[in-house]
Amino acid sequence: MIRSALRWLLAIFYAFAGYAHTARPDPFLLIMPPWVPEPEAIVLWTGIAELLGAAALLQPFSTSLRKAGAIGLAAYAVCVFPANIHHFALDMARPDGGFGLGYHVPRMFAQPILVWLALWTGGVTDWPLRRR
Repeated sequence: MIRSALRWLLAIFYAFAGYAHTARPDPFLLIMPPWVPEPEAIVLWTGIAELLGAAALLQPFSTSLRKAGAIGLAAYAVCVFPANIHHFALDMARPDGGFGLGYHVPRMFAQPILVWLALWTGGVTDWPLRRR
């Protein structure tokens, strides 16, 4: 029950984020590290990846598709981590501190949790909650 509810919540989160990436890419372009090629295309495709991953997580009958979506979203969360670090550095360098540590530190800790949550809610892993 909890796994299913969190799977729905995670899918809604990623669907909203995917929509935001595709409909309003400007904030995401601002935090893109300068070494990333074709930032507009990357933001668009990351949004599409989030939308597809969210849809896959919600598949009621295809556990293999759900697991593939979960693995994709976990990989996505790993791949966007450099942009989060870059955003942290940019913000903290601003005279006003940007969003501040109260925003960025929890965001840094949330990233590995999002990786695990995608894998757990998608049924890829039971760790550390498996029944003995």
